[in-house]
Amino acid sequence: MKIIKVEKFPESELILRLRRVTMLKAPETKVYTHSFISLEKVRPEFLAPPQNYILRQELKKVRELKWALEEHQVNIFQLNGFVRLTLNSTEEPVDLLPPIVEESIERDGSVHLIINDGMHRIYMALREWVVPEVVVIRGIPRHLPYYAFPVPGGWNSVEEREDIPSGYLKKWHRIADYHSLYRNFNSSFKNVGGPREFFKNP
Repeated sequence: MKIIKVEKFPESELILRLRRVTMLKAPETKVYTHSFISLEKVRPEFLAPPQNYILRQELKKVRELKWALEEHQVNIFQLNGFVRLTLNSTEEPVDLLPPIVEESIERDGSVHLIINDGMHRIYMALREWVVPEVVVIRGIPRHLPYYAFPVPGGWNSVEEREDIPSGYLKKWHRIADYHSLYRNFNSSFKNVGGPREFFKNP
């Protein structure tokens, strides 16, 4: 696969569209409408991973995507908004957003910047000694938290893996019906998540 075209959208458009993002199972609910949304540079070690693993193959794909974007003078760690990618192998373009981070206040009073989306990119930034630009969202409705808890121990408790064995505990979910807490980024963007398959072999 190859990037044919990159269309850039500014920070203002990114924030406007994020305010329109709905819940996956409740499309009438716009989860970020009244939240404080900003683009910030945050050291990876200050961000809280919500899952217990990193897949090496996905990490390699993200690195390949980073290199491909550099050919179009785009820094994956500093998008300054978001980009829309036209690929030679897909009919529809895909949107690439900065990693999405949400402020999460836990029951013990601790405050975490939990990674909603873009964990492999944040981990890559950690390995490459980069301070990435991320979207930080604060003031999310308390009844609509991210669907999993931060991993105790942070990055020190996250392992690199080749695969996920049966029965492996990926995340510690907040509620039984955790799908009800999913955010639907495709309600306001195009094919978000598409770049994860960017270098999948045919």
